[in-house]
Amino acid sequence: MNEDIRIHSWPCSYYLDSGKQWISGKLSLTPVGIKFTADKTGELLVDFQLSGISEIKKESSHLIFSSLTILEKDTKHWFSSLHPSRNVVFNVLEHFWREQLLSGPGAGARGAAPGASKGRELTGMLAGSQKRLEDTAKVLHFQGEQFDNILRGLHKIEGDMDVADRLLTELESPSWWPFSGKLWKTPPESKAKEAAPAPDAESREGILVRIPAIVTHRTDSDSRPGKLTLLPSGLEISDCNSQLLHRFESKDVDDIRVHTPYEISVRQRFIGKPDNSYRILAARMPEVIPVLEVQFGGKVQFLEDALGFGGAGKSPQLDLGSSVWQAATGLLGGVVQPGSPSGSREGMDKEQLQEHEKVSQEEAKELRQILKKLKGLALETEAELERQDEALDSIGSSVDRATLTIDKQNRRIKRLT
Repeated sequence: MNEDIRIHSWPCSYYLDSGKQWISGKLSLTPVGIKFTADKTGELLVDFQLSGISEIKKESSHLIFSSLTILEKDTKHWFSSLHPSRNVVFNVLEHFWREQLLSGPGAGARGAAPGASKGRELTGMLAGSQKRLEDTAKVLHFQGEQFDNILRGLHKIEGDMDVADRLLTELESPSWWPFSGKLWKTPPESKAKEAAPAPDAESREGILVRIPAIVTHRTDSDSRPGKLTLLPSGLEISDCNSQLLHRFESKDVDDIRVHTPYEISVRQRFIGKPDNSYRILAARMPEVIPVLEVQFGGKVQFLEDALGFGGAGKSPQLDLGSSVWQAATGLLGGVVQPGSPSGSREGMDKEQLQEHEKVSQEEAKELRQILKKLKGLALETEAELERQDEALDSIGSSVDRATLTIDKQNRRIKRLT
């Protein structure tokens, strides 16, 4: 992830201690730091890492009202006249600062810290890929259960049509036909089967991803800390106290726009009244977007600032198993055996090979273990995709048969009437 990407920026004033004056400009947040640029001169007056922050506070005095202070090492930075409001800026900055502090070894998937070893960076990348593949497998598993439920429903419809055929045959048969009364009788166990309640999918539904986020419903001033929960059947948005604000079922979501790798908006359209839309900003959003692509498919739209992150618009379901495993195997081959044909590629220069050689044996062992898990997940995902393709073919055939049967029964009913 590009560390220079701008997550958000706000117009404000910065107190320049050396000049004893307030400077108008823009406060910008990046994945790893905070910057302030003056409007008139374009000079970069503030530039420091999120990891170097000791405290973020909302302060005021008899001279400075509604200000935000950031304590960085031994320097206290003052920001005022924040738009749209001090609370909104404070919530966003505190969210990313806390996530930076809480980020563990898996943070390498979002961008390795400067000075980290190549092995640590590769391990973080593969660990992030493993997590995304696990989430994808959960989504595909739930979709497979839905296909199974559809097939069971179609089989029940076919059974009902058989009963309807017998009833129509009874109506079409002459009154003197001696076996007409038997056609009305159906097996007694059929009612028992129909009375059996269908299993409640939501009661055994698991959580795919849950992350802290900044949630905006209507206006920017309405931004508040909350949580985004991704479920196999949809997604939920709640506040910081885990109180549900809104639940989007998968069928209710009309589009999901990816504004940046850290910000999305979810919308449900209505006719005759305003759309229901939520904007969600989160430091861990890059972990969620690949799962959203799998679950919502073409409803996910990458806007201009996020086009590079979208992988050129490719769906992760295409050749998912083979592509992940081939990429991971090639990566490890280049790390462990930089001199072998499998690890070297045409055009790789000497400097890149030397950089790969810095990976220790311990890191290579850890990479192999992650790759082994990735291979198993990839094969399971590929098998599930093949099973779902067969299920879709069966569903299509059943629908075609049901359509033909309904047409025939409609013609028979017209003749009777």
